[in-house]
Amino acid sequence: MLAAQKNEITEHLIYRELSKSLKEPNNRKILERIAKDELKHYNFWRDYTGEDVKPNQFKVWSYVFISRLFGITFGIKIMERGEERAQETYEMVSKSLPIAKSIVKEEDEHEAQLVNLIDEDFLKYVGSIILGLNDALVELTGALAGFTLAFQNGGMVAMAGLISGFAASVSMAASEYLSTKTEGGPKNPLKASWYTGLAYVLTVLFLIFPYFAFSNIYLSLCLTIMNAIIVIVVFTFYVSVVKSISFRKRFLEMATISLGVAALTFVIGFVLRTLLPAEV
Repeated sequence: MLAAQKNEITEHLIYRELSKSLKEPNNRKILERIAKDELKHYNFWRDYTGEDVKPNQFKVWSYVFISRLFGITFGIKIMERGEERAQETYEMVSKSLPIAKSIVKEEDEHEAQLVNLIDEDFLKYVGSIILGLNDALVELTGALAGFTLAFQNGGMVAMAGLISGFAASVSMAASEYLSTKTEGGPKNPLKASWYTGLAYVLTVLFLIFPYFAFSNIYLSLCLTIMNAIIVIVVFTFYVSVVKSISFRKRFLEMATISLGVAALTFVIGFVLRTLLPAEV
């Protein structure tokens, strides 16, 4: 009971602090409402323990920090994912206090409904970011693999990758602007194009970096592929959390497409270099 009580007062403070940082009134009210629910949980347990407990201040600080860095929805859903131990505690307590299970279940369902009502502006543009990331991963990983075999020169590969990458990012941003403007809807065309272009450029720089850092082109190619996998893992995890979808399925899909194109282009580069020998 004391463990459950400590968890509830900790989450109460997390939601309260997050609500203070929000400018959007509806989202702020939702978090304030959840904070009140957590305080009710705390008082429920206190009636049985007869004790006051201190919150986990490190947990409060860390989840507030994560939420401010990666967004409210991500921070809250990460926190909710870590509630397995709390649920185990409730299950244990409910054996001797049956009312605990029903009350906590009702409150948790209510909390989940409230979390789904949060309207975070950034999440509207996740699709635009995915578009930029996916295109950069598929096109540039494949292009760098082909350039590596064709040029056999790290500097040339990096230069060709940068030129094609930046040109493609501008093209993608323009296409996203026109597409979003044509579709209408809640998204701002300029914001959508900005997110797409920025995601593309940052991915390009991350993928090309090994060619500037190392002279061995095959080592650089291996590190580029590793960087591509890192990008896929990080962003797939983020999307799987905020969208509540399967990480494994999404990761395998993105990795298969990106690495499959890279392998195909690598073979094409090898074939072209064999059939059309040229000094670079």
